[in-house]
Amino acid sequence: MLYSLLADLVLLLHLAYVLFVLFGGLLVLKWRRAAWLHLPAVAWGAFVEFSGWICPLTPLENWLRARGGGQGYEGDFLEYYLLALLYPDGLTRATQTVLGAIVISLNLAVYGWLWRVWQRP
Repeated sequence: MLYSLLADLVLLLHLAYVLFVLFGGLLVLKWRRAAWLHLPAVAWGAFVEFSGWICPLTPLENWLRARGGGQGYEGDFLEYYLLALLYPDGLTRATQTVLGAIVISLNLAVYGWLWRVWQRP
């Protein structure tokens, strides 16, 4: 039971991290120092997507699920939880590259907008 609960907590942490990578730039508008956490998170998220690596939280979640008597899954977090809804055939390298480009583009747009806001008199 404890392992299953921990696996669920890792899952929620993973989802929160993905959301932070995608939308954390908006926090920077209110708290500029959040950029010190957000920019490295974006770099890691984009690196994982472009390199085809699996985030370390995925094997941790699978290990906890196995210890809790559940079943882990193949692939990575995005493929199993998020892309299964959008791309039922699975995650391909081309899709991962597109996702990495979305992470970079979205954050460049947000930080470009923030830069313009901060430059106003």
